[in-house]
Amino acid sequence: MLSLSAGFQYYLYRGVTDFRCGMDSLSGLVRRELAQDPLNGAIYIFFNRSRSQVKLLHFEGDGFSLYHKRLERGTFELPSGNPGEDLRISSDCLQLILQGIQLQSVRRRKRYALHSAC
Repeated sequence: MLSLSAGFQYYLYRGVTDFRCGMDSLSGLVRRELAQDPLNGAIYIFFNRSRSQVKLLHFEGDGFSLYHKRLERGTFELPSGNPGEDLRISSDCLQLILQGIQLQSVRRRKRYALHSAC
């Protein structure tokens, strides 16, 4: 079951991902491209070229889980940044992306935050 809590770290991969890749290929991508350890418990987020599909990779202590969502219509919006670089985002930001909420129109009240990637 997918649970997006603030207790996890979320890393968005901005490069284009071949969605024929499974858990092993995506974990290799995390090691090579993001220079991260896929076994660290973080959730890694990948999009296809057209941004109509998303995959979330997570190691749960005893094995990998892979969440895959395909939109029937529309695309996912990504936070601004440079293509090809990874970006740490919050669980709130990921939920907005998955729900199809336009990120530029979200207005947040002033709060202290360590990371403001969304």
